[in-house]
Amino acid sequence: MTQKIQSVPSVSVSYAANGSSTKANAMGMRPMQERAYEKRGEQYLLIKSPPASGKSRALMFIALDKLANQGLKQAIIVVPERSIGASFHDEPLTQFGFWEDWHVEPRRNLCDAAGGDNGGKVNSVEAFLKSDDKVLVCTHATFRFAVDRFGVGAFDDRLIAVDEFHHVSSDSDNKLGHHLGAFIARDKVHIVAMTGSYFRGDAVDVLSPRDEAKFDTVTYTYYEQLNGYRYLKHLDIGYFFYSGSYADDILKVLDPKQKTIIHIPSVNSRESTKDKMREVEHIIEELGDWQGADPVTGFQLVKTEDGRTLRIADLVDDDKNKRDRVSTALKDPTQKNNRDHVDIIIALGMAKEGFDWIWCEHALTVGYRSSLTEIIQIIGRATRDAPGKTRARFTNLIAEPDASEEAVTEAVNDTLKAIAASLLMEQVLAPRFEFRSKASTNEPTDGFDYGDDGYQQDKCNVGFNEEKGKFQIEIKGLSEPKSEEATRICQEDLNEVITAFVQDKTALERGLFDKELVPEELTISRMGKIIKDKYPELDEEDQEAVRQHAIAALNLTQQAANIATSGDGEPGANTALIDGVRKFAMDVREVDIDLIDRINPFGEAYAILAKAMSEESLKQVAAVIGAKRVTLTPEEARDLAKRALKFKQERGRLPSITSADAWEKRMAEGVAFLARMKMEAARG
Repeated sequence: MTQKIQSVPSVSVSYAANGSSTKANAMGMRPMQERAYEKRGEQYLLIKSPPASGKSRALMFIALDKLANQGLKQAIIVVPERSIGASFHDEPLTQFGFWEDWHVEPRRNLCDAAGGDNGGKVNSVEAFLKSDDKVLVCTHATFRFAVDRFGVGAFDDRLIAVDEFHHVSSDSDNKLGHHLGAFIARDKVHIVAMTGSYFRGDAVDVLSPRDEAKFDTVTYTYYEQLNGYRYLKHLDIGYFFYSGSYADDILKVLDPKQKTIIHIPSVNSRESTKDKMREVEHIIEELGDWQGADPVTGFQLVKTEDGRTLRIADLVDDDKNKRDRVSTALKDPTQKNNRDHVDIIIALGMAKEGFDWIWCEHALTVGYRSSLTEIIQIIGRATRDAPGKTRARFTNLIAEPDASEEAVTEAVNDTLKAIAASLLMEQVLAPRFEFRSKASTNEPTDGFDYGDDGYQQDKCNVGFNEEKGKFQIEIKGLSEPKSEEATRICQEDLNEVITAFVQDKTALERGLFDKELVPEELTISRMGKIIKDKYPELDEEDQEAVRQHAIAALNLTQQAANIATSGDGEPGANTALIDGVRKFAMDVREVDIDLIDRINPFGEAYAILAKAMSEESLKQVAAVIGAKRVTLTPEEARDLAKRALKFKQERGRLPSITSADAWEKRMAEGVAFLARMKMEAARG
């Protein structure tokens, strides 16, 4: 119990805690809700906003306006699971300045009703459609069955609001995604989609690009949300590697004094012992002496070495009655503001999405989670604002690769995925980027602070808008998007592009472990290929503009974070990341796109990994990855040859294979590789 807590934060962000995101306007709307309400007239609206930012209430405001002023007959609220239906119970909005209260007839909130989704509840949907009632709340499943039975036409002139929209995908097996595509094709309903995830559908896009283009997007960032809290000022995200059984090492990262949710591993994962009940018992034994269970709440009572009694909620127990009693106690509305109600929650599949425990300071997850959306939801459990809670953290406890394991490749893959998730969370938690090409005609933009010296015409300026949580950065030689779609991607979807890039195994492996890497092979060639595959409808100029904006966002965040933490893992003031970007801009002669392309995007991640993993394991991971390295593929050579042609057009000569510039030499090698292929093909 006295051992030092070990965890190397791979992401450590500090915020101003200025209270702005919790302040309501004259109509009772917080900033995110106000921003969404301004777009209430859109037929198709996508709201991307963090957990606890008030999406449910934002929808109430929008739905009431659509029913009263936009000619819609009814609103149907669709949630992924019954427990989330409680978010749409009656709200006295007029008390806070709005012009109408939110009301749902009790019989029309089907999440509160007993029974299965495909039965009486589908009949209730039909009865609602024929009634004069205005609002229905049901699960995704009930809605799917209802559309199957009645067809999309039965829902004409209604609002369909889909909560936790990331559950939808354009995959042919995803029925809800198929239904939404049919609704959009018919074009007779309004759709409001809401998600707390910034990674739509993970591997599969939520909507087809054609359908997605019809949505107007409201984005409220994690930075805006956390910067505007009253209490929470610091958020750490990191991974910790262990060997042996995780329960033996758990107290190296678990501080019993912090309010914690522990998600034990899936029984199918490497980290699982395949006996989840014993794992819970082992965690409890490590924490102290078991004193029995509270007869009212069902919480396990554990006495620690320092004499405190921990109240532990076990949501893993297979006994449904016991689990339901604990779950009910956790949801007790009278205990919502009681910090001492429970100390630790142990869960497997529960206590993630829609679970609200404002006092949670530490989300501790054992085993890698393949879904970025799931990781965001788990982190969201710890990022609620609460009195006295100034710091929160998420730790991913991962088994180190073991040379004796048959599944060493799987272990290496999990390690790489954890690093990718950490990089992506760093992007999500940072302010937004607005890049513009440096030009003599540029002028300062209202609302942006350009530092002590103000805007300087002869330099690449870095401006910051505190209210919007947005950087404006001038970059010499930056390609600007030309089409509307490319502009939208650069403004709204850079994180989607960065997600595809850092999840690309080849890019990640080489960026971390290839000592001979020429960074442009990743930043230009690999990122370029990913953009072409992801956005084939864009022309080459727009694809290049998107590539440059995405790599600039990734590399500037990495460089700034390194400067902000001074390489020691400790966060600075709430302006540290902003100061880091400014310092990077000042330390180089000028910020140009060639300079950004010459930075390895995974350099900082490797530095963190080297601190977090034992030297022996790190060497083993490098060996596993090095054993399968391919020098150059024909596809890569063709891409290099195309870039060599562009090089010739710009400089009047082909790249030289003896050049001191590594990227020029690599392009020349691509040309030579293709020439050899042609010669060999000619010889037969």
